[in-house]
Amino acid sequence: MNGEPARWTRKHLAALVGDAATTAPVIGLPAPPRVLPHDDIWDLWPIQEEDGSTTVVRGHELWIALSAPALGHPEERHDLARLRLLARDADGWTDLGHVFADGASPGSREWSGSTVRRPDGTLSVFYTAAGRRGEARPTFAQTVVEAHGRLVTDDGRILLDQAAEHREILRSDGVTYLPADEVEGGPGRIKAFRDPGWFRDPADGREYLLVAASVAASADADHAFMGAVALAAATPGGWSLRPPLLVADGVNHEIERPHVVVHGSSYYLFFCTHRHSFHPPGSAPTGLYGFVAPSLTGPYTPLNGSGLVLANPAEQPDQAYAWVVLPDLKVVGFVNYRSTGGTDPWQAGPAEARAAFGGTIAPVLELILNEDATSAVVPVPTGAGR
Repeated sequence: MNGEPARWTRKHLAALVGDAATTAPVIGLPAPPRVLPHDDIWDLWPIQEEDGSTTVVRGHELWIALSAPALGHPEERHDLARLRLLARDADGWTDLGHVFADGASPGSREWSGSTVRRPDGTLSVFYTAAGRRGEARPTFAQTVVEAHGRLVTDDGRILLDQAAEHREILRSDGVTYLPADEVEGGPGRIKAFRDPGWFRDPADGREYLLVAASVAASADADHAFMGAVALAAATPGGWSLRPPLLVADGVNHEIERPHVVVHGSSYYLFFCTHRHSFHPPGSAPTGLYGFVAPSLTGPYTPLNGSGLVLANPAEQPDQAYAWVVLPDLKVVGFVNYRSTGGTDPWQAGPAEARAAFGGTIAPVLELILNEDATSAVVPVPTGAGR
């Protein structure tokens, strides 16, 4: 069991330097093509084999993303989010439809997670059940669910068996991790227990889940909670919560999509966060952040001294989000908001916000890792989307 969590502090953020090595290039116009013409997609991840490689079926890589109809204010998509199965080959992306049957999730909508294909060919889809099935209006309750089922490939189709079993495997304990059960909320103002990231530790062969969580802030803080990365370990009877790997100690209250990549002999813990989730808001950029350690449970050191790995450029501070670092060090995210004259674009009216919103896959970047230092490069395209 790990001991004290790593602490991400103001001292680290004071070392933050925005330079070319940690700044994404501006996503120019025309915008990247939409993967789905009538639906927004965001927060994508590959279906992985247990060795971390991307699953390929009939010559197609298989991916999952959040999706919602591209209508109205983009922020309302979170109240309609469904998991979408996508296939990718040299010719681009193909829509394979919703991952789950209507009403299969115990939540009122489906939020981010991760997916692994087992040696027997079945899938474990770990995702966030947000709200409660049948609720009159969306709430922000969050639990971690595993949907387990077989890939069906009959008649040229690829899909998850619609009779897949959905089982809640984790929820916040209300002690170490605060309950994520708010009725009202908004960007950066809801507690978290979501975004399960699956990981098999090569050191012990065990399965783990990393979960974006919230912990109580200190008594003298000017906010009620702060972001954390929870750890859960697989046991013969299910999953067991462990102490957090990382706590954003007074600097940030909502970190998202935590995941680990082993490179060389080091463990790289990555997560993302918005600029408005920092204390004070805007004191650090929207970006991909990370720490490195000699083992899964630490001790962790912030990458590049501050934790910043990849920031949106200053002229387009919200252009992309929800990055995931793959085992080959490619960095995948989605196109978020183009700036709209100095105001926060997500606070604009529906028409203006919709015009500024991307809702598709962002240009892929690649990381270079050198112990506790990183830099980003734009890879040579090898096909549509990646």
